[in-house]
Amino acid sequence: MARPQPGGLGIRSPRVKAARQLGKRAFRERGRLFLAEGPQAVREALRQPGVVTELFVTGPGAARHRELTARAAGQGIAIHEVSGEIMAELAQTITPQGVLGVCRFVDVPLSGLLTETALGRNLQLVTVLANVRDPGNAGTVMRTSDAAGADGVIFAAASVDPYNSKCVRSSAGSLFHLPVVAGAALDEAIGGLRAAGLQVLAADGSASYFLDSPGGPDLTQPTAWLFGNEAWGLPDDLLALADGVVAVPIYGQAESLNLAAAAAVCLYASARQLRGRETS
Repeated sequence: MARPQPGGLGIRSPRVKAARQLGKRAFRERGRLFLAEGPQAVREALRQPGVVTELFVTGPGAARHRELTARAAGQGIAIHEVSGEIMAELAQTITPQGVLGVCRFVDVPLSGLLTETALGRNLQLVTVLANVRDPGNAGTVMRTSDAAGADGVIFAAASVDPYNSKCVRSSAGSLFHLPVVAGAALDEAIGGLRAAGLQVLAADGSASYFLDSPGGPDLTQPTAWLFGNEAWGLPDDLLALADGVVAVPIYGQAESLNLAAAAAVCLYASARQLRGRETS
């Protein structure tokens, strides 16, 4: 059983250097490793044996997060006790929380998500992100998708890396809860989702149909929601890939909702209708 290794790692340690490099996407992709920072992310990562490869904790953090270090030790994970200075070098936050895990990639191929139908579970609700660049927004949409009971999230068309540290933090552990597809071609993803029996609805403020309009989309049907870039939304060529385009109604004077808020409204509208259909 692994135990914390006090004071054994300096700032020039190969283990510390390798972990620091994971702040850059090129190194993450090369090693298929990323950083999960804070107790919530580490706790959820540890629920999947084999995901966490090593754990860094500060001296006080080792005591404060005894449950996490015990669980990591039980899985044979190397645990490194480091100084606050080194933790600050590793962490991507201003005030590190004293625990950080190095994790293996957890994304699945598009075919892995789509073949859930072959395993006896039909897809009902999927989130597709197209050209979403802000990691905080993307992570929040992952968290919302998880909360709404979505079957998966697809990062497509040059969207942000789901393993970006801010994206991981914003997901609040949801990265480890539901299938995530990274780097899918958008046309292939939409074609596969449609073949799996889902309608594809694009959320866009310029749409003539509103989410609550009479004669609007039938949200009792399995649905893949397509969300675009925070600044310019979805261009015409991507809107043309969808079966319908829907806007979130604005009842007050706000110009618009941000991406994460709009995604929450759309996903929960679908989840409510889908759950109502199952219980009726």
